[in-house]
Amino acid sequence: MRPRLVPVVLLTLLAAGCGSDAPAADPAPEPTGDLPADTDAARGELAARAALAQDHRYAALYDFDPGDGQGTRSVVATVATDGTWRVDVPGGALGGTTDVSIVQVGDGVYQCAMPSATNPVNPSCVRVAEPNKQLPKEYDPKVQRVFRQWLSVFQDRQAPLSVVAAQPLSNQGPAAQGKCYAVDGISASLKPPVDVGIYCYADNGQLTAARVDFGTLTLVSVAAAPPRIDLPGPISGGEAMGMKSPPPPPPPPAVDPSNGPTSPGAQPQG
Repeated sequence: MRPRLVPVVLLTLLAAGCGSDAPAADPAPEPTGDLPADTDAARGELAARAALAQDHRYAALYDFDPGDGQGTRSVVATVATDGTWRVDVPGGALGGTTDVSIVQVGDGVYQCAMPSATNPVNPSCVRVAEPNKQLPKEYDPKVQRVFRQWLSVFQDRQAPLSVVAAQPLSNQGPAAQGKCYAVDGISASLKPPVDVGIYCYADNGQLTAARVDFGTLTLVSVAAAPPRIDLPGPISGGEAMGMKSPPPPPPPPAVDPSNGPTSPGAQPQG
């Protein structure tokens, strides 16, 4: 099971005494049967909460279960007072072997390699997208989309989405309450502009839970936002890390007891 590592940014904020166990949230509605499928009302509510979420500033710790059987990980999402943001995603690159941060500062969106107990690399960052744009698929861990890049889609009443009220997710804890909405596409032949799933928001716009195709996020705790976010490492001129696992290392050379190492497949000299 992958160790649960809480990134330093949230620990620092909580240690400073500005944390809280939960945002101002609605009490979870009682699961008393099927909710009415009032699409227009639910669509308007989701748009309103997404607008609040876009203006909300916070540093929040989430449990993240990607559904890969490797256990729950800790994701930290931070939106600073100046609008810069950062989402720390354990196992977010190279087939789950490397931790990354997706960071937006003034000139663009960056993928930053982050050190962990199993991969003690030096932090470094590569620019992967224009500000407010989605990452290229080959570099995209997807988790950050829930916090920032899909909020504008939820507010667009012309986006091809179907929205209905939903029951709270069964795994929601005390900090992860709020109103929930099931989001789907409107046509089987038209790909939805966001991931189909369930999204839950508190009254202040804080995402409290989400269940989508790449996993389930559940809010654990919230701290006050920092004034700004800086890149956690120097900018590198290299390539960003992909989502696929790296190729295995080449096999070691064969050893001839009489002549020492030889290349694989080499024939001993007679």
